[in-house]
Amino acid sequence: MTDRVHPTAKPAANGAANSTFPATKAQLYGAARPTYRPQPQHRRSRRGCCCTFCFWFILIILILLLLIGVAGVAVYLLYRPHRPSFTVTSLKLSYLNLTSSSTLNSKFDLNITAQNPNKKIDFFYKPASISILSDDVDVGDGTVPAFEQGKRETTLLKSSILSSGQELDTDAASQLKANMKSKTGLPLTVRLDTKVKAKMGGLKTPNVRLRVSCEGISVTLPTGKKPATASISNGKCDVDVRFKLWKWTVG
Repeated sequence: MTDRVHPTAKPAANGAANSTFPATKAQLYGAARPTYRPQPQHRRSRRGCCCTFCFWFILIILILLLLIGVAGVAVYLLYRPHRPSFTVTSLKLSYLNLTSSSTLNSKFDLNITAQNPNKKIDFFYKPASISILSDDVDVGDGTVPAFEQGKRETTLLKSSILSSGQELDTDAASQLKANMKSKTGLPLTVRLDTKVKAKMGGLKTPNVRLRVSCEGISVTLPTGKKPATASISNGKCDVDVRFKLWKWTVG
């Protein structure tokens, strides 16, 4: 009896031993799914944001300045505003004494004329402070009460300017003594500081600072009880509008 020979199975191809047929859902999903690759994030640079902000900020400022300029031109053409004018009409010195201890006593009687040259603008003045100086040495101070000034009105302001027991430093006393001995008289400057508001129709402006400086005035010292009259023929008053911006005064 002969033995029966059975054929042996062919070896499986590489990798086929571990594969299954048919393919599972997991194998099909994994083969079709693309490989995940994270995309780079585009961050907006700070420099670009800063430039954009600066551009819009400057643009807004320019637009506001343009609107203010247009409004200012319109107001000027409609009302033709002019500054008020001031003139020293009278100044008399009753006495001015400087003691050996550099103590000053003085009395002036001052008249100032304020004029509103505008046809369509009214002025409203706050109380004003007045100082009389001789080469920057304060020789007397006074005040003027608040007043209103209508269109093309002229107002006479009167004030007594006094200095009572004011102590001067060495330099100020020496300067004042030299001026008192001057043959041309004691040079004087009248300075008035106040705030004023303008009314144009139904529009009122905020209060603005006003400084009036009158120079070219001189007076000789009185020899008796009669007050000495100052020479005001060469006097000239300058009016400055002063705007305060934060800590600075412009004007």
